[in-house]
Amino acid sequence: MVAARLQIESGRGRRFTNVSVLIDTNILVYRFDPVDPTKQRLATELLAQRLQAGEPTLLPHQAIIEFVAAVTRPRCALAGEPLLIRREALIEAEAMMQQFDVLYPDALVLQTALRGAEVYGLSWFDAHLWAYAEVNGIPEILSEDFQHGRYYGSVRVVDPFIQAAGGARELPALYG
Repeated sequence: MVAARLQIESGRGRRFTNVSVLIDTNILVYRFDPVDPTKQRLATELLAQRLQAGEPTLLPHQAIIEFVAAVTRPRCALAGEPLLIRREALIEAEAMMQQFDVLYPDALVLQTALRGAEVYGLSWFDAHLWAYAEVNGIPEILSEDFQHGRYYGSVRVVDPFIQAAGGARELPALYG
């Protein structure tokens, strides 16, 4: 299942509507993390399918920064080796910038992040991610760092790994 597509039922037939999504850092990192082969496969398939289908997929600039930091950090599970050496990480980051639309912060994103951190109790980085989506009218964030199915303002969070982990109950919208 591609989590970033909304299924609309009309009568007996079904249609799918492309939805713009914002991708969190963890999905980018899992593409290169052999420690969890299921998440690695799902992250790779998700991004490849969205690119191939031309589905609107956006990255906040912070995800690229966090990606480089995360994949070049030594990993205990890999005997102290990083997922990627610095040069490879920078090449991948540049490729992401060419494949996906990248969003950059402005004053409104920062102000909205401050509000999100307070109202929703989000960490500073998660509040920033949410603010990019809220300010830019992006209806979904794909991330495992939020509560799956929850709406934060007008933005719904989808954990693309949830079904692989045994599934979870969708949360209803609080409003509307």
